[in-house]
Amino acid sequence: MTVDSIVKKHGNDREHLLSILHDIQSGSPDHSLHREAIEELSCLLDVPISDIVGTASFYTMFSLKPRGRHIIRLCESPPCYIAGEENILAALERKLGVVLGGTTADGLFTLEATSCLGACGVAPVMMVDDEVYGHLTEAKAVAIVERIAAAQG
Repeated sequence: MTVDSIVKKHGNDREHLLSILHDIQSGSPDHSLHREAIEELSCLLDVPISDIVGTASFYTMFSLKPRGRHIIRLCESPPCYIAGEENILAALERKLGVVLGGTTADGLFTLEATSCLGACGVAPVMMVDDEVYGHLTEAKAVAIVERIAAAQG
């Protein structure tokens, strides 16, 4: 979808900015918000570019830099940390060959941290795209990543 069609879908009012940004980012091949799209959106909504960038950079679900096809978000909340999140992070970094915030060379995965996924009862937790995985172990986290990579062909 084009930026124009996304704005038409939601309405050209600033109150729809988050929904519009989600759709623009979802339609981007590298799952990010590009400068050109932000500039076009600024004109269509009559909102300064700085407001759009400020909003996008405030929320961790948005990215202004290219990301992988699959976004892995590892919860760093205190319950997840106590349950061993740092060991899972280390295992994922080894498996993917990236550090936190990085994207794999093949563009398949980006590894990010998040403050809370709201699933403390099944800590430690990670979210891959829109799917939440709990009661993680190092082996379970790596197996999830391997299964997703294998499904890509």
